[in-house]
Amino acid sequence: MLSKSIVVSFIILLVGCKVTQPSSYQKDRSPEDRNEYNGAEGMVQQQKDQSYLMNKELFDKCEKARIDLAIAKSKNNVEEINEQSELVNNTCL
Repeated sequence: MLSKSIVVSFIILLVGCKVTQPSSYQKDRSPEDRNEYNGAEGMVQQQKDQSYLMNKELFDKCEKARIDLAIAKSKNNVEEINEQSELVNNTCL
């Protein structure tokens, strides 16, 4: 019984420490490398980082499709041109 109360006290202490951490995030890291967000400021930054990463992924897909389309056009590969044109239309804004 005594060990149970010690474990419960320890868990409460750990949870309390986590709750009282100040709002922060890893400002010295790029959005790709951040993995810790605390408090309200951290949560806001996490949303910004997720938005940035989604936009970056879409931009990268667009650029790859444009390059692949140019290569397909230079080789006169009609099937690849059609496929890459569709990718460009779907990923480029």
